[in-house]
Amino acid sequence: MWEQYIIETSRGRFEYFVRGEGEPLAITHFYMGFDERGNLFADPFTEHYKVYLINVRGAGNSAHIEDDEQLSFQEIVKDLEAIREALKLEKWAFAGHSTGGMLALQYAVDSTASLTKIVAGSTAASKEYGNHPNSIYCAENKHFNRIVEIMDLLNNPDTVREERQKLSYEWALMSYHSEEKLKLATTRPNSGRTIGKNLDYFRKVQVKSFDIRERLKSIHIPTYIFAGRYDAQCPVEFGIEIADLTPNAQLTIFEQSNHNSFIEEEEAFKEFLQLTL
Repeated sequence: MWEQYIIETSRGRFEYFVRGEGEPLAITHFYMGFDERGNLFADPFTEHYKVYLINVRGAGNSAHIEDDEQLSFQEIVKDLEAIREALKLEKWAFAGHSTGGMLALQYAVDSTASLTKIVAGSTAASKEYGNHPNSIYCAENKHFNRIVEIMDLLNNPDTVREERQKLSYEWALMSYHSEEKLKLATTRPNSGRTIGKNLDYFRKVQVKSFDIRERLKSIHIPTYIFAGRYDAQCPVEFGIEIADLTPNAQLTIFEQSNHNSFIEEEEAFKEFLQLTL
């Protein structure tokens, strides 16, 4: 189990969970709430790093959302900076998967001096991933209408817990290359409950203006990008694009993965993490 902490910062109270030893590394996600069970993406990092798994504003016991604009990538980076300062850490690494990967990129272009490195995967540097026909978020994709229904239901407070679990599994199944691997994931201790308000803001506001591709050229810290060959959320082309635009970036493509290579190719992902040390 992970150890829970609450910290008071200049931007409010935030909840985080700690596990592992070594160089400090922060992990979060735009619309997930974590608890003492940790997270399947964060777990392998604990073999090499002291990991701070952070609940963003609106998630878990972190500060409430007073204004929707507090959910923008730029404001979340400011919250992360406030947490780092309150922890009295001069610098830390940051790792993110999916929208967490977008946050990693945003953090690197906004506050490079606070970071030792970033690890970002299954992600994109612009809204354009949503226009790619291989993405379930593209209107041309066969899963598009259903994924919109799922997100709307998860944002509906009247959707009961059992139904939420079924919806989350259906969404996840679209993002695994093998259902066997998804079933394996469900047997592991894990947290990452979808926070409806945060998800709603992401898809209706934040992502519509997201494009930091040109700014990636200003990143000069070590950058480790990973992508799944069959990613149905952020197609592999967008991981390749990030690596091409970012100086000093190293790209790893997981050839038997969809969106969750840390489970779909678990041993290969551990080998990938060795490269980040």
